[in-house]
Amino acid sequence: MDNESNHGGARQGAGRKPKIEEIKLIEKLSPMDDIALDKLKMLLEQGDFNALKLFFEYRYGKAKQYIESDSKVHLTGINLQDLVKFE
Repeated sequence: MDNESNHGGARQGAGRKPKIEEIKLIEKLSPMDDIALDKLKMLLEQGDFNALKLFFEYRYGKAKQYIESDSKVHLTGINLQDLVKFE
């Protein structure tokens, strides 16, 4: 095949950036903590939180997400007593 380079494999720039780059970004953001908190207060008073959401996700990490799942299974025509003998 001529297009084998388009079928996965390592590519330049792909994948997670090295931890050192993440640490450097955090170090650059750290001096702006006080400014961001002041702006956060201002934006919250205005009802606009999106501008600082990204800052806090990078600075402190994303909040843990929880997913609730409520699965219900309906069985018709099956009598459980026929499947299991209770003593």
